[in-house]
Amino acid sequence: MDTTFAELGLNEQILAGVDALGFSTPTPVQAQAIPQVLEGRDVVASAQTGTGKTAAFALPTLQRIAQAGRAGAQDAGKGPFALVVTPTRELAAQIDAVVSVVCKETGQRAVIVMGGAKFDKQIKALDRGCDLLVATPGRLLDLMEHDHVSLAQVQVLVLDEADRMLDMGFWPSVRRIMAALPAQRQTLLFSATIPPSIKSTIDAMLRDPAYVEISRVGETASTVEEHLCPVTQGQKCQLLEALIRTGAGTGVTPERVLVFCRTKHRVDDVSKVLKAAGLKVDVMHADRPQQARARALERFREGKVQVLVATDVMSRGIDVSGIDAVVNFDVPMDPEDYVHRIGRTGRAGATGQAFTFMAPDEVSPLREIEYFTKKLVPAWDLPDFAYDEGRITPPADRSAKKPTRVMFAGSKGRGRGFGGRYGRHY
Repeated sequence: MDTTFAELGLNEQILAGVDALGFSTPTPVQAQAIPQVLEGRDVVASAQTGTGKTAAFALPTLQRIAQAGRAGAQDAGKGPFALVVTPTRELAAQIDAVVSVVCKETGQRAVIVMGGAKFDKQIKALDRGCDLLVATPGRLLDLMEHDHVSLAQVQVLVLDEADRMLDMGFWPSVRRIMAALPAQRQTLLFSATIPPSIKSTIDAMLRDPAYVEISRVGETASTVEEHLCPVTQGQKCQLLEALIRTGAGTGVTPERVLVFCRTKHRVDDVSKVLKAAGLKVDVMHADRPQQARARALERFREGKVQVLVATDVMSRGIDVSGIDAVVNFDVPMDPEDYVHRIGRTGRAGATGQAFTFMAPDEVSPLREIEYFTKKLVPAWDLPDFAYDEGRITPPADRSAKKPTRVMFAGSKGRGRGFGGRYGRHY
């Protein structure tokens, strides 16, 4: 018999919020994490994308700060009593959408602060007080430096997409934020992947944490069918257009295709080619104003745009249902980004397709992905597409086990490719 939300220890107000969200049965990460959070434990939780991690930390956090007598922050100058820090504006908005629904039932107040939005509006919201604050690091630090927000009353800290928040890009900002928090607090880390590389940081941050591991590091969703598409760099745009128009050779036109590129300039270039081909396309990257990013995402959700071309700003946590296919136009350099990217499709039990375009100079990052996920990405060709001879097709007998490096072993142990001049891995 399935566990109910009530059996997890949530009170009547939070359960009313659960009903308002339309949830019925807890997901595995919710069922395991919520009781631990309610007990006051520090928690490190990893679960695949689309498994309800936001509710897993938001529901018990709101209950915890209410039980501690922290509700009623509408009085000016109070709070926040819980802080959720997340890497992107889109994720912040998505988390705010969930907590705002619950707060209507509990009488609590949530505020969101993020880049790309007007300072004045966010300052006024903070002046009115809040129980829970959702923030991106840069904007939060700006507000802290100008004394518009104090973190002295925070009882619960949540780092969403914790692996990204603790890597070298965000860690300096996160460290400054944490220095402003009370030493006695509850800390929750949630992500699709918790790599070993951040374990020492976690050990220094948390006190005897409970680990909730719904997926192992590098595990991809079973609902996503993965394809490796060997191609030359010069044919990538041609292959992408053909892939979309033919529905990957099925003849069924996809309604929503999410294309990931490595850089902002690459996103703009690819979108121009697709638009010139007559496809309905929009783009998302950090240089676009927040209003334009929000509009692009909404048009994609509504099906008014068939193809959304984006950088990794779209790879984490963005909840868009019905994405038919994800295309890695460029092989991601970070294997964890591969897991997050393809997790945008095949959500909520639906099936999805993921295509990774691999040019000859991208063999190395592809191999790192296969070592990380501990499985091979099957090679696949689009029917009736005339491929250039310069592409590299991977051997079927390559290994997904990373070879042990031997110092001074000569060139045989150095290759990172499939064979020949790229080296051979077994």
